[in-house]
Amino acid sequence: MGKKFKKRVRIAAIAAAVMVAVFAASFYVYTLDYYRADTYAVNVIQADSAHVKRADSVTIFYPEGSENKEVGLIFYPGGKVEADAYAPLLHRLSQKGITCVLVRMPFNLAVFDVNAADRVYGLLPEIKSWYIGGHSLGGAMASSYAVKNEAKVKGVVLLGAYPTGKYDVPNLVVYGSKDGVLDRTKLAGVNDVLVIDGGNHAYFGNYGEQKGDGTARITREEQQTVAADAIADFIYGKAE
Repeated sequence: MGKKFKKRVRIAAIAAAVMVAVFAASFYVYTLDYYRADTYAVNVIQADSAHVKRADSVTIFYPEGSENKEVGLIFYPGGKVEADAYAPLLHRLSQKGITCVLVRMPFNLAVFDVNAADRVYGLLPEIKSWYIGGHSLGGAMASSYAVKNEAKVKGVVLLGAYPTGKYDVPNLVVYGSKDGVLDRTKLAGVNDVLVIDGGNHAYFGNYGEQKGDGTARITREEQQTVAADAIADFIYGKAE
């Protein structure tokens, strides 16, 4: 093996190492730029310590004063959105008797842990009917999970998201009429769809305004109230 060849190998190795380092640094910077949960969302978790519990990489919202505690929803947060931003919506839903499990994702990107739901079932063995859902990218990844795990879930809830594959379990899509992010062409053929008049993409969570989104004509509370009602109707209509 000649000296020139060895030199080329060293140069190639150094160049590869530099490229990996640059990519890693760029990705790290990218993950630092995400949407934070607002103060209201954080307070929702802190104010109800009796019914909101942290466990591993999830936050569990337990029903209060409800006899039906055998139905659960696993929720994947939107891309680059802090999971706690969905606390107000899920807390509202838990008050309707549905145990909600909010999953915190690596780098706030559900694409890095599509099978996160598998960690949830063992935490709540009393749940008999599981549903899975999410917002935006989280909804897409929840849909991807359902494609390969139909036997584990009774239905899929997609907020500002669309199905990424085919599955036989029921499907509910909810989005705002002012949503400037969702690609509506991907909803062709989806039957169970609710359009919230005046709602937008970001108002399913509490993390401020989102780049590229439309301007909502209703409040976050109004949009989340409509969404929670629709999700509860969907789940109770499908739960066995």
